[in-house]
Amino acid sequence: MLKLKKSFYKEKHHRLPLDQYIGNIRAGFTLCIKNNEHIFNEMKLVNQFLQYLIESLSKYNCQNWIYVFMPDHVHLILEGKTDDSNLWKAMVLFKQKTGYWFSKNMNNITWQKDFYDHILRTEEDLKKHIFYLLNNPVRKGLVDEWIVYPYSGSLHFDIKKMI
Repeated sequence: MLKLKKSFYKEKHHRLPLDQYIGNIRAGFTLCIKNNEHIFNEMKLVNQFLQYLIESLSKYNCQNWIYVFMPDHVHLILEGKTDDSNLWKAMVLFKQKTGYWFSKNMNNITWQKDFYDHILRTEEDLKKHIFYLLNNPVRKGLVDEWIVYPYSGSLHFDIKKMI
């Protein structure tokens, strides 16, 4: 019989050390709903989650370049505003607040564990990523033009000036 090391059963740790999320950095994040449930289809829910995002970003000195709420996942580009900003903690707090909301209002809905992320190192990376995310609803056939998609925007910047 094949014996597996105990470490085989441990969950995979996040790919970047947590100190990589501290300071004046930019990162893109994707949070997915477990089982790909389509829930982000009402402005009321998106607005509630944006309020939680505002609270989380404010607590950890971060700002939002863009958000796109797709039916079963959320894309965010965040940036630390100060040397002690913490994108990781802001995302964890956002998931806690929204997860609690799910438990009280949609008890069969949860986030997938963790989230996907990557650091955006240059202005060019930022612009390409913003354009790509804004066009996600177009690629999925939800709208013909990104500008009319109701569940995308920015909390801190004018998107029209970015593109």
